[in-house]
Amino acid sequence: MRPLVSVILPCRNEARFIERAVDSILGGDYPGNRLEVIVTDGRSTDGTREILDRMAAGDPRLRVLDNPEQITPVALNRAIAACRGEIVVRFDAHAVMAPDYVRRCVELLEATGADNAGGTIRTLPQSDGPFAGAITCVLSSAFGVGNSAFRTAADRSRSTGPRLADTVFGGCWRKTLFERLGGFNEELARGQDLEFNLRIARAGGTIVLDAGICSDYYARSTLASFWTHSFTNGVWAVLPFGFSDLIPVRPRHLVPLAFVSSLAVSAALPFPWSIAVLAVYAAANLCASSRGAIAHRRASYLVLLPVAFATLHVAYALGSAYGFLRLAAGKLRAPKRSESKHATRTAS
Repeated sequence: MRPLVSVILPCRNEARFIERAVDSILGGDYPGNRLEVIVTDGRSTDGTREILDRMAAGDPRLRVLDNPEQITPVALNRAIAACRGEIVVRFDAHAVMAPDYVRRCVELLEATGADNAGGTIRTLPQSDGPFAGAITCVLSSAFGVGNSAFRTAADRSRSTGPRLADTVFGGCWRKTLFERLGGFNEELARGQDLEFNLRIARAGGTIVLDAGICSDYYARSTLASFWTHSFTNGVWAVLPFGFSDLIPVRPRHLVPLAFVSSLAVSAALPFPWSIAVLAVYAAANLCASSRGAIAHRRASYLVLLPVAFATLHVAYALGSAYGFLRLAAGKLRAPKRSESKHATRTAS
């Protein structure tokens, strides 16, 4: 008999996406009598809770819990505590689960003996707009997001088999893992999944990824929202240093800050050294943008991609700089509701 699986999903104010996300989970090919879905709602005010209550009334496999703290790791820990399944799978409100996602994650977990198993995402735009396609291209590019394999290695056409990774999309764990390592760090409004994966590695565990296990993720589609989201991600690439006794991020998360810091230092140098760093970045940006334009056969990307890449890198770097200033000033604190209202939207 297949193991009982609990799919957990934190959300807040996701009326546009939540029904599609939950339906994709419930409609998968994993045996329906061996599946439950637990959605932890952060006191939504846009009708999300009403949608969930209606869906739960029509399907006993769906349960809805409250998350008054409105912070992702609290929502995750509350859902895990309520799980009946021996295997826990995390999903996201901004995503649509492939029909075979749960089954293949469970099979990968069991076949490899890993502590965390999962797949990748195909990034799609939430809406139309001049930068919508360019932003999704940036978020799927190694120049944009570094060696984040779950973003760059999606390949629905075939299974490449398990490979070691530092993180996966969502995550699939045995519930006993949380009994051994503890739950998610509730002081990390973002980055809690990466910090938990680092604890797995420190305990001698393994994380495996199969690029063929792929779901669709809907990313922000306007330059303004992309800037804001990237800035906040940059802040939370640094703040975890104040909440964890291990290095809670990967080197790729600090590269944008190193770039902007190099720009600031080079500005004090005499010409032409003052523009050397900027020239190198511009060349790399144009090279990556040209490859993206050719791969997608979009001439407009020759203009749009350089702007989208720069938006991601500069906003992320400035966010990281602000995070360091907060740490240095000794003003670090648990995230307030205003800082955490977007934290239920994942993707590290």
